[in-house]
Amino acid sequence: MKRLSLRLMLSATAALLTCTSFAAHADGLLEKIEKSHVIHIAVPTDYAPYGFVGPDMQPQGIDIDSARLIAQKLGVKLDLVPVTSPNRVAYLQTGKADITISSLGKTAERSKVIDYSIAYAPFFDAVFGKKDLAVSNFDDLNGKTISATKASMQDQEISDRAPKALIQRYDDNSATIQSFLSGQVQMMAIGTTVAAAIKKDHPNVDIALKVVLSNSPCYIGVPKGNPDLVNKLNEIIRAAKADGTIKAISMKWLGTGPGDLPE
Repeated sequence: MKRLSLRLMLSATAALLTCTSFAAHADGLLEKIEKSHVIHIAVPTDYAPYGFVGPDMQPQGIDIDSARLIAQKLGVKLDLVPVTSPNRVAYLQTGKADITISSLGKTAERSKVIDYSIAYAPFFDAVFGKKDLAVSNFDDLNGKTISATKASMQDQEISDRAPKALIQRYDDNSATIQSFLSGQVQMMAIGTTVAAAIKKDHPNVDIALKVVLSNSPCYIGVPKGNPDLVNKLNEIIRAAKADGTIKAISMKWLGTGPGDLPE
């Protein structure tokens, strides 16, 4: 009986030490960033106006400006890590990026593997097609071909709300958009701000909003178990909302303010 009790005690102690060690490691991400004086932030480079490559071949957009804001307020050097929708969460889980600022929406599935800051930018998802295409509700999407980016909010939303649609999934946002512009699909599921950027750059493109999918604000993604880092990011975002920095970034790239962003 004494041997059994000793074994149980040793097992419990080992488990406690393991948990404590894991927590100490996880909670050390903010400390690691501050000590190394560098933050590695995953950003998009294929999704204007959130993140794209400009004429000078440098990344720019809402997410890039937001990443610069975070690095500046933390007082560290910024290392931009280009990602696509399918791998932006995986980069957090594998340590290739400290945080992701990549037009990331909040979902129950993602919440199981990463944590989030409060929202830093607005984002609306919708389905777009040619003006004369007879689509005005989700039932009208049945049997229609629609492009969507793998693992994106739009992919999940269109799959849930129009299960009979013929979804063509692509590895990145550029391919999703190009498939529509080239006529490979009848419609595409993207953000309304992205559609606005397409219209601005290509005024002759025949594109119209067909169905609104959701209001899905953008959040900063953080590896699980880093409350100190999440709190610090929230502190920076709240201050940037209060002093007008968030509004200025939104006005610069969207031509409108961010509205009421959720906590």
